[in-house]
Amino acid sequence: MAEYTVKELIFNHEKAFMPEKAAGLEAVVQYHLTGDEGGDYIITIGGDKCKVEEGVAENPVMTMTADGKYFSDVLLGKADGMKGFMDGKLQLAGDLNLAMKLTSFFKMGG
Repeated sequence: MAEYTVKELIFNHEKAFMPEKAAGLEAVVQYHLTGDEGGDYIITIGGDKCKVEEGVAENPVMTMTADGKYFSDVLLGKADGMKGFMDGKLQLAGDLNLAMKLTSFFKMGG
């Protein structure tokens, strides 16, 4: 299996999005990644679509901060995001209910 960069995995959110799971949701989520594969990404969910762009959102409803390589493992299912949150490897701010549901909006593994 080819190794993906965290950037490729995040932009894959657009293809992996399942609008029926997020019906009626309008949300802007900020990913703030640190380390070697760091970067800032805005995930906008609304109107049965998911859009990903690089940058910093003005008023995200939720912000997730993590090391880029660690977050890549979470997206690939190699690491448990909830355990990472409990261990302090993944920090969340804002709407924690949305954070709990976020992964259910996407097909895992692309």
